[in-house]
Amino acid sequence: MNWNHWIRQSHRWLSMAFTLTVVANFVVRTWREPPPLVTYAPLLPLFLLLFSGLYMFALPYVDRRRGVPRAPRGERQPT
Repeated sequence: MNWNHWIRQSHRWLSMAFTLTVVANFVVRTWREPPPLVTYAPLLPLFLLLFSGLYMFALPYVDRRRGVPRAPRGERQPT
């Protein structure tokens, strides 16, 4: 498994973790004032999503600058 695939896969899993922590935050808030652990729980996945998202955003620009050819849309690049 190459580095880009690992980053994309972890970004997907982090987005699910972030969504679950936000939903849990809202559920707990309907009952009572949540403890700080529940309130701040979404921040760790959010920061990790920020870094992995910025990496994936910059990747095409870095590849273009290095002269790496891109596959046409709809076709997979060879691994």
